[in-house]
Amino acid sequence: MVSTRLSRLEGHRRKFMAVIDGTPECEKAVHYAGRRAKNSNGALLLLYLIPEGDFQQWLGVEAIMRAEAREEAEAVMAKAAQRVRESIGIDPEVVIREGNAADEINSLIEEDQDIAILVLAAGSAKEGPGPLVTSIAGRTAAFPIPVTVLPSTLTDEEIDALA
Repeated sequence: MVSTRLSRLEGHRRKFMAVIDGTPECEKAVHYAGRRAKNSNGALLLLYLIPEGDFQQWLGVEAIMRAEAREEAEAVMAKAAQRVRESIGIDPEVVIREGNAADEINSLIEEDQDIAILVLAAGSAKEGPGPLVTSIAGRTAAFPIPVTVLPSTLTDEEIDALA
């Protein structure tokens, strides 16, 4: 199913989405997405994913673990949003979801028709480009929007020049 993006319509702004996952490369994706958003009068959406399956415990313990994971996610996202405000000068939208990364990213893209581009950055480890890029690239179904993958070798200055 191909869905129409609303970002080009009056009253809508093109959103660049970056995923905060604690990897060094996610900083590059956020930097690029934020710069692109600012330079094109768009918006930045930061997504944090709490992995599914971490809470298969007894009911009381499960509730505590979920609450702690949510609290940690909120703290990480508050710091990420503050860095964007200070370094780029825009106020990002923050979304926290729980579940499989590729599925949750796809669901959010389907729900928010203003999301126009997903920005990821590849890791430099010899094991591969990183779990997020690998899971996105390995999907059998394509995303309904373009996915930009930045090489790990780019400096902030090179990212600024590209954006």
